[in-house]
Amino acid sequence: MNLVLASASPRRSELLTQAGYSFTVHPAHIPEDPLPNEDPIAYVVRLARQKAETVFAELTSSSSRPADATQSRVCSEKSNRPEVAAPQVLGADTTVTVDNQILGKPQNPADAARMLRLLSGRTHRVITGVALVTAHHTETAAEVTGVRFLTLSDEEIADYIATGEPMDKAGAYAIQGRAARWIPRITGDYFNVVGLPIALVSTMLESVGIDSTSLSS
Repeated sequence: MNLVLASASPRRSELLTQAGYSFTVHPAHIPEDPLPNEDPIAYVVRLARQKAETVFAELTSSSSRPADATQSRVCSEKSNRPEVAAPQVLGADTTVTVDNQILGKPQNPADAARMLRLLSGRTHRVITGVALVTAHHTETAAEVTGVRFLTLSDEEIADYIATGEPMDKAGAYAIQGRAARWIPRITGDYFNVVGLPIALVSTMLESVGIDSTSLSS
């Protein structure tokens, strides 16, 4: 099996590796702005699917298109050789929501401060959409986790932003980083908050015959 992760996120790669899967990384480059009045779950599922479908199309079109006439003749002469297996592409997208407002990655430090003030002293939702695209199968799903934040002072917010940690994270924080000290409890899947709900992903992969034992080497 040729499992491909359509994400440049080091956290998703770490979690997939931790679960015992072997895979390659091929990030997708698509617009990630939400549609007007788009539901947060629909938003992340749409992006996850678009990422997986984009990478699947890129990989299958590049592998089937000969580079030049010489390569075309070689391919014709060796047509009896086994074909390369089509990729199994996993896409994912995570967002944070509070009051049904989508909080993506902050655009700048001021935006990060705005997000952290919204989360301060409240419970918010972290939603990850997941999509698996194969030659004959497309499946999507979503995981939702509730996360409780302690009340943050302006000084704490400023000091946290100064570390740089919030700037590439949905909702402007990392549960596995310095922000852990402000999270007394969660309801649901911890790994979902990190960026990839491993139990859900494993179930999806197993449904098409992919498991960590068969992929590990």
